[in-house]
Amino acid sequence: MAFTTQLVREFTRLALHRSVGGVLALALARELSPVITAVVAAESVGSASAAELGTMQKEGIGHGGLRTKCVRIGGVEIPNHKRVEYSLQYIHGIGQSRSRQILSVLNFDNKITKDLSEEEVIALRKEVAKYMIGGDLKRFNHVAIERLKDISCYRGIRHNLELPVRGQRTKTNCRTLKGKRVSAAKKKSPSSREE
Repeated sequence: MAFTTQLVREFTRLALHRSVGGVLALALARELSPVITAVVAAESVGSASAAELGTMQKEGIGHGGLRTKCVRIGGVEIPNHKRVEYSLQYIHGIGQSRSRQILSVLNFDNKITKDLSEEEVIALRKEVAKYMIGGDLKRFNHVAIERLKDISCYRGIRHNLELPVRGQRTKTNCRTLKGKRVSAAKKKSPSSREE
């Protein structure tokens, strides 16, 4: 981390933030994604520094320097101030039971995320990578729904009509799918027409 702060200071001192090489300084100074920073650094600095940048996270508010704010696992920045069990649930596709399962497989204590060592973070990344999460899971579900629509089965038809798929009632509920109610005009009774 000391390397990155020194690099930013040198770029700003030499006024290179406007050049092509200054992209790295801008990425660090503007708190862009650590992965983008690591890729840019890998080309110009070397893989050891890129690994340091990949695990180093955003610049935090503190006593004059960079500090770890978020850990990036499975393409998602998980919060640093929560316990690992709850932090993992920020990843799409990992819920409470899967989070507990991952911790039990790795024999980790449920400590606060910022207290994890580098080895523990790497082991956690490897274990999370075994599951279908994030964009892959969303893509898989989308393809499954499109297949149901293409074969025109009952569930596919319900998806097309944007109605509940699993047999729920529709007379009173399912407003999230159907949208806001449209009020119908009341018919006047025959006795009111004569007046």
